[in-house]
Amino acid sequence: MQHHFDVVILGGGLVGLTLGIALSGHGVSCAVVDPADPVVTMSGDFDGRVSAISSSSLAMLDAVGIGARLAGRGCPIDRIWVSDGLQPGALDFVPDENDGKMGVMFPNRDLRFALAGAAGDAENLTRFQPDLAVDVRRDETGVRLTLKSGAVLVAPLLVAAEGRNSPTREAAGIRTTRWQYDHVAMVSALDHEIAHANTAYEIFYPGGPFALLPMLPGTRSAIVWTVPKGDAPAMLKLGERAWLAQAQKRMGGFLGEIALAGPRSSYPLGFHHAARITDTRLALVGDSAHAIHPIAGQGLNLGFRDVAALTQVIVEGMRLGLDPGDAQLLARYQRWRGLDALSVSVAMDGLVKLFDVPGRLPSAIRRAGLAAVQRTPMLKNRFMAEARGQSGALPVLLTGELV
Repeated sequence: MQHHFDVVILGGGLVGLTLGIALSGHGVSCAVVDPADPVVTMSGDFDGRVSAISSSSLAMLDAVGIGARLAGRGCPIDRIWVSDGLQPGALDFVPDENDGKMGVMFPNRDLRFALAGAAGDAENLTRFQPDLAVDVRRDETGVRLTLKSGAVLVAPLLVAAEGRNSPTREAAGIRTTRWQYDHVAMVSALDHEIAHANTAYEIFYPGGPFALLPMLPGTRSAIVWTVPKGDAPAMLKLGERAWLAQAQKRMGGFLGEIALAGPRSSYPLGFHHAARITDTRLALVGDSAHAIHPIAGQGLNLGFRDVAALTQVIVEGMRLGLDPGDAQLLARYQRWRGLDALSVSVAMDGLVKLFDVPGRLPSAIRRAGLAAVQRTPMLKNRFMAEARGQSGALPVLLTGELV
C-alpha cells in the first residue's frame, strides 16, 4: 500500500520523534520509521542515562505540547560549577533571579514516555514502528521508500535521524570527520548526604571530566565519569564499595557520604561532524549530522536546535508554496545549522583536549582562565547564554512560540 506524506523521518529517537511532533503541530504530514520495538525502548533498563535539557530546548518542548507531559519530572539546574580538579579558582554560573533556570535534568526514559504520548496525540504523524526501510530512492522529483512491512512511503523530503552510524548519510556519500576519544564514560546515579542545591558539577581531571548532575531535587545526582580507555576495564570490574571509594576521591567529600542509587553502565566516546547536512531531498538532524563529547551536555540540545531550525524552514517554505524538499529550503537549513553546529562541536572538542593536558603549569593556566571568566561579567554571561541555548540566531520554536 502506498502512503503520501510531506516528510518522512528515518529514526524515532529523541530527536527524530520530536521533529515529527513539531512538524505535525504545524500541519505538516509526517511519517516516522524506526526498527526499534517500543516495548524495548520504554523498558526501565534500555537507557539509564539522563539528559540536560537547556532552557531554550524546554521552551520548544512546551510550544509543541511535549513539555506538559514532563511536568513534575526532572530536576532544575539552577547553578553550574566548573573546576580544574578540586583546586581553587572555580567558575560558578549562578543566573540572576530574572533569568530563570539554566535547564532541567531528565532521565531519558521520562523523555521517551513524554514523546510517545505526544506522538500518539499528533494528528498529522504516523509511526511505522517497528519497521525498516529496505529500499530508499531519492531524485529531483521526490523520495520513495519501501519498508520491510511492504508499505511504500512517498514524500518530497527525507530526514535522517538515525544516530551516529546513519546508513542514509553513508548512502548519500556525505563525508564525516570523526575520531574516537581515548575515553570511556561510566554512568550511574548516587545518593549523597548533602543536598546538591540543584547544582551541576563539572570537575575536570587529566584523565577525563567527572560530572555530577542533579537527578532528583535533594540528594540524588546522576554521575558521568570519564576515564581513560586503558583504565576502563579495571574500573568497570571494581566492586561497588571500591568504585564508590574512587568516586569519593574525585568528589573530595563535598556532598558527604555517598551510595550507589542505580546500575552502572558504560559507553565509548567519539566525535564526528558531517561535511554537509543536506543532499537531494535529504536533511540530517541530531547525531546523524554531528556527535560531540558529553562534556557540557550539549549533544541532545544541538539536535533540538536542528529540529527547531528545520521545522521553521519547512513551515515557512510551505506557506510560500514550496514543497518541503525544495533545494532553496535545504540550502537555508544548511546555512543556518552548519556553522552553529560546527562551532559548538569544535569548542567542546577543544575543551576536552585543553583539560586533558597533565602537569602543574597547564593546570595553573586553566585555573587562571576560569578565574578570569568568573571576574568578567560579559564573558560569564556569554557562557551562560550558550548553556541555555540562547546564543546566535534562534529559531522561533526555541523562544517558546510556534512558527
